[in-house]
Amino acid sequence: MLNVVIAAVIVATGAALIWPPIRKATLWRAAITPLASIIGSGFLVLGPILDITYGAFAPVVMAALCAVAWGLGSAIRFNIAAMDWDAAGRGRLETLGAWALAFAYVVSVAYYLNLFGSFALRLTPFDTDFNARLVTTGMFALILAIGWGKGFAALERAEMISVGVKLAIIAGLLVGLGWTFAERAGAGELVAKTPDMGGWAGVTMAFGLLVTVQGFETSRYLGAEYGAEVRIRSMKLAQAISSVIYVVYIAMFAYLFAPSAIELDETAIIELMGRVAAILPFLLTAAALSAQFSAAVADTSGSGGLLAELTGGRVSPRTGYAILVGCGLALTWGLGVFEIISWASRAFAVYYAIQATLAAQAARGGKSVLFWGLAALAAAIAILGTPVE
Repeated sequence: MLNVVIAAVIVATGAALIWPPIRKATLWRAAITPLASIIGSGFLVLGPILDITYGAFAPVVMAALCAVAWGLGSAIRFNIAAMDWDAAGRGRLETLGAWALAFAYVVSVAYYLNLFGSFALRLTPFDTDFNARLVTTGMFALILAIGWGKGFAALERAEMISVGVKLAIIAGLLVGLGWTFAERAGAGELVAKTPDMGGWAGVTMAFGLLVTVQGFETSRYLGAEYGAEVRIRSMKLAQAISSVIYVVYIAMFAYLFAPSAIELDETAIIELMGRVAAILPFLLTAAALSAQFSAAVADTSGSGGLLAELTGGRVSPRTGYAILVGCGLALTWGLGVFEIISWASRAFAVYYAIQATLAAQAARGGKSVLFWGLAALAAAIAILGTPVE
């Protein structure tokens, strides 16, 4: 029965998202890009990580991550309204921020494609770290071939479909978790565990998870398609939707699965969701592969274009793609997935620190103080964030 209910919810959600009044709404179309980035890889890895590390306090940590992301988003929204993107007239700090973002894209693509490799093999007999890295290497080669052949535009047009499928599957997953949560609550079988990690070590590990709620900054660079007001509202919408989903998800997850029963790896969510409903592992795998590939395409395209712009055309987008792939392969074979997550968090934290500093310099009074505080917090995340062990 639960499998049938989950399937029905997925179909109903998908139908709602392709309903013309929603699909064609300007605000929704503008929100698709940040939403695709925020609810992606993070959703796949956060549940097991937070449950094992923070136990019953996992929902609090998740809410704190979302609050930090909202605060950093407020600095970027201020910049959209006050300064907006001006490639010709930006100052040195804005240029430095653009370089930081280009580097963050490089690390994030490695993060996405390494998760792709892990999820691609999770339900097969070939599920080993080495084989997963081989798949990731093949995906990097495919990304480079597509970029070299100028095929990104066609793939990027599929972003709305990818996001719709992903949100529909997430809706089904939340219904499945809610059903199971209600059953176990009624039977008195919910679990609550004290954290394995607390104090300063717990704080710095949370710093290393910033990338899992990252992606809202993409609204900053949609000026060619949407005005400042639409981009600001779309970023708020994307962050609000993702925050509700994340907090509800973790609030149920943390009390359903005993941390001692979880083997922590990047694909742990697949086995755990199989305990909820037989249909979920296959749906999550499909959603994961689609989400990681589309996110990797988007960030590769963004990185190549940004490098070309920052170097005045001396580095072409094609060369930028090749640089990204070379760096991504080095990260793939030199680091584990959780280490890449931590480095991606650091890279984006540097970018956010620069954006918050720009906002602080332009703001007045209490807003300026708030943005300086956010800049200091982002700098601390960049310096002190640690990877999951």
